[in-house]
Amino acid sequence: MKTPRLAGFSAIHEQGRLNVMERSWLEQDPLLVAELLIGCHLVRRTEQGVIRVRINETEAYKGGEDPASHAYRGMTPRTKAMFGDVGHLYVYFVYGMYYCMNVVAHLPGAVGAVLLRGATPVEGIELVRANRPGVPDKALLNGPAKLTQGLAVTKEFYGHDLIEDPGGLLSLQDRDAAEPPPIRRTPRIGISAGLELHWRFVAEE
Repeated sequence: MKTPRLAGFSAIHEQGRLNVMERSWLEQDPLLVAELLIGCHLVRRTEQGVIRVRINETEAYKGGEDPASHAYRGMTPRTKAMFGDVGHLYVYFVYGMYYCMNVVAHLPGAVGAVLLRGATPVEGIELVRANRPGVPDKALLNGPAKLTQGLAVTKEFYGHDLIEDPGGLLSLQDRDAAEPPPIRRTPRIGISAGLELHWRFVAEE
């Protein structure tokens, strides 16, 4: 018998061996999507092979009501993706040397994205190690910039569609179990406003 899914995952179906998300699933409040993304998979296909990771840490960001959001003061060339179609990547550069990636997610007509802060390797850990040489396994993907490095995601992925092609360079897929691990909520990290909002979600693995 097929394992039942969480209520938020009714719009997800299986396509061959791939658990494919419908774009409409991401047309929800970023706060809800950030929690439901815990346990889902990112799949990165490279010439060297496939990397599959399980998302274990996220943060939700909204629009004008969220003072910590890049979109708080409105659309700019940098933040345009947050105002666009859900299921695309918003990638930005930090500290002059690192990239971070967000899944665009929001209600129709709204603004928002979910920062992917960390993940656990499921497949292709040797490729992740090659992308992050000299780093202990426990520290390979435990941070947003570490995650992009481990998956070789750069500014070229800005606007990349995670849903359209499940077999493409980078795709977002359903979790491989009915229930995620217990999830802890905390304030978001590295911000100076909105500190009272517990919009960070961490899997208790």
